[in-house]
Amino acid sequence: MAVWLTESSKVIVQGMTGAEGSKHTRRMLAAGTDVVGGVNPRKAGQQVDFDGTKLPVFASVAEAMEQTGADTTVIFVPPAGTKSAAVEAIDAQIPLAVVITEGVPVHDTAAFWAHAQATGNKTRIIGPNCPGIASPGKSNAGIIPADITGPGKIGLVSKSGTLTYQMMYELRDIGFSTCIGIGGDPVIGTTHIDALAAFEADPETAAIVMIGEIGGDAEERAADFIKSNVRKPVVGYIAGFTAPPGKTMGHAGAIISGSAGTADAKKLALEAAGVRVGKTPTETANLMRDLVNAL
Repeated sequence: MAVWLTESSKVIVQGMTGAEGSKHTRRMLAAGTDVVGGVNPRKAGQQVDFDGTKLPVFASVAEAMEQTGADTTVIFVPPAGTKSAAVEAIDAQIPLAVVITEGVPVHDTAAFWAHAQATGNKTRIIGPNCPGIASPGKSNAGIIPADITGPGKIGLVSKSGTLTYQMMYELRDIGFSTCIGIGGDPVIGTTHIDALAAFEADPETAAIVMIGEIGGDAEERAADFIKSNVRKPVVGYIAGFTAPPGKTMGHAGAIISGSAGTADAKKLALEAAGVRVGKTPTETANLMRDLVNAL
């Protein structure tokens, strides 16, 4: 099985006709993703040829869903238009919206996340500022490279895009059920806890890798959740052990204040929940390899 994105998922791309949307639509198709169309009101009715695969452009998410049965959208819309694109997807009640865009104003993310909650949480939002979600050998929605790992029994949830890719590559000998890049902004849709719960419920995910980073308390809250709700083995990595206090590092959410949000504090919280935490990505991968070999 896979979590949230499977071989039967039908994917549309909001912003498919733009430079980034076009490039990654081609990549997703090459990975075997069932991309069924794009959305751009100004180019509705046109078709775009991707190496012989012709995809229709629709005026709205609702129209694309009605015409194609799409259940997933990937949003490659510039930051100024991301809020309206996400609200459109939410109003259409598409089950999964993957918001790739970096630089979305936090106020805008908070607004469309609140809108999703106010309208019944019909749409699962992943992102923004994330690499997306990939179920190797089945489907790939976003910008995660498709050829660095294969299908297997590890679930991966990560704040960092590049560390997502590194962990997938380091554990390619075992493979993954689903890899979820949740993004590192201060406000995001899907959280570590959401992904952990989904992996715990997935019968074909045997173990979980969780990658966090300095700033905020998401990892501490995830540790509390693991302690009470997760029975599968979890290994973790926290990016930013050497980061100086008071500095924003990489992501907008990766800032620590005093002793709150430090890598060491997060490591201690996770270890108290039974999570083995590596000091480097490679050490973390080796911890997971040892756990899987012992299952």
